[in-house]
Amino acid sequence: MLSVFSDNILKRRNNMSAASDYLEDKVLDHVLGNTAYTPASSRYLALFTSDGGLESNSSGSWTEISSSGTAYAREAISFSAASSGSASNSATVTFSAATANWGTITHVAVMDASSAGNVLFYGAVTTSKTIESGDTFQVSSGNLTISLA
Repeated sequence: MLSVFSDNILKRRNNMSAASDYLEDKVLDHVLGNTAYTPASSRYLALFTSDGGLESNSSGSWTEISSSGTAYAREAISFSAASSGSASNSATVTFSAATANWGTITHVAVMDASSAGNVLFYGAVTTSKTIESGDTFQVSSGNLTISLA
């Protein structure tokens, strides 16, 4: 059976306001004139089965879906220009159909690389989604909003 999970996946009307310690430090240093920050040219959406290590940007603690034999890969994500302290994804993001069970997706993160790299923003999904072989995971355009609080 093919299932597509989409829309309304993040808490607080799809708002993601948790920045990683890595990004917080980069932004503070940049704005306060200590060190210039040059963002990566692309950003990627990643799926996780828990929030372990996301805030501290600790890849050894991440529970990202395995890419080995599952067809999972981070997907590029783009955002509209910020307005009133928020920016939303500007195009639908669709992950490839799973070729094996991915587990239960509980968190997503915006990353600065297609593999490894750094967590920029992260958040919990409103309702955990179990992705089995043949399923896809999708976030519709405008349905993932990042805000600074």
